[in-house]
Amino acid sequence: MKRLIILTTALSGLGFAAHAQDKEVNVVSWGGAYEKSQVEAYNTPFTKEKGIKVNMVAADDPATPLKAQVEAGNVTGDVFDVAMADAIRMCDEGALVEFDPATLPPGADGTPAVDDFVAGSLTDCAVGNIVWGTVIGFDTTKFADGAPATVADFFDTAKFPGKRGLPKSPKRTLYLALIADGVPAAEVYDTLGTPEGVDRAFQKLDTIKKDVVWWEAGAQPMQLLADGEVSMTTVYNGRLFDAIVGEGKPFDTIWDGQYLEINAFVVPKQAPHPEAALEYVNFATGTQPLADQAKWISYGPARKSSAPLVGLYNDGKTEMAPFMPTSDEHMKTAVVDDPEFWADHSAELAERFNNWLAAN
Repeated sequence: MKRLIILTTALSGLGFAAHAQDKEVNVVSWGGAYEKSQVEAYNTPFTKEKGIKVNMVAADDPATPLKAQVEAGNVTGDVFDVAMADAIRMCDEGALVEFDPATLPPGADGTPAVDDFVAGSLTDCAVGNIVWGTVIGFDTTKFADGAPATVADFFDTAKFPGKRGLPKSPKRTLYLALIADGVPAAEVYDTLGTPEGVDRAFQKLDTIKKDVVWWEAGAQPMQLLADGEVSMTTVYNGRLFDAIVGEGKPFDTIWDGQYLEINAFVVPKQAPHPEAALEYVNFATGTQPLADQAKWISYGPARKSSAPLVGLYNDGKTEMAPFMPTSDEHMKTAVVDDPEFWADHSAELAERFNNWLAAN
């Protein structure tokens, strides 16, 4: 209760009136298997403990409706699950409530929150929940003579025939092209920060452009694989895990060159249920709820104290550790998202990417 009083005081300073009667909270998230994991790990126990109903709203990217609602002055969502880069940008624009780390619950072992969250997952206006990867998924039935294993294999359509699925986004394509062209993961941003590096990325993309099926929503790449429209695609690792383990699909994962990102909860300043929103964030980002979510989907918890509590998948037999994007083995060739790089370069790279897409 003390934490809630402190956060409520902070909200009052931002012009919020007290809403002690708040008995519901509107959470905007990403839908699919990810939403199910949040319902099971966060929402159901939260409602049981707090008596506050959670209304889930699905979006292809919750940052889009958040930005639109703020600009329109008609905010209907209370909590938005967004990429950390979007959280930082909207915080800088003054659209989000700021959190005091001292008011967040400590880890299960008593570690203060500021020391318990993994690096980069706790910022002024955002509280991290998951660490996730964009990986390469492939259909094992398409490669009887040997399975692909690297990013270079993804670009080798002669040895590994078939269409490729890629997101219509420079952020999650240019890095992949550079890795396929021999750039070490640790040097991707330095390379992409130069005109020569950008040219190099697009030249590599040119080699498979005619074989690419572009996707925009998170559910699309799995559907492309399932329908046989592509033999390989980049995909969010949790959705691929759900297809492999949850649905028994004949797919497999290439972890080489995964793009690692952090998602976080944010609360807009004009949230209709501000107190319930903050209670939800406090509860959902506690040690046990974050560990429980990882039992439903293979995203790494944003708290260090959650990791030892993640064991088996909800089927009671599948060990989750080999499917975690944050495992030591999978981190060796990972490219970790750099929000500051994209804040500086996203506009110019997006323009170049869109022009490249439009060209024959």
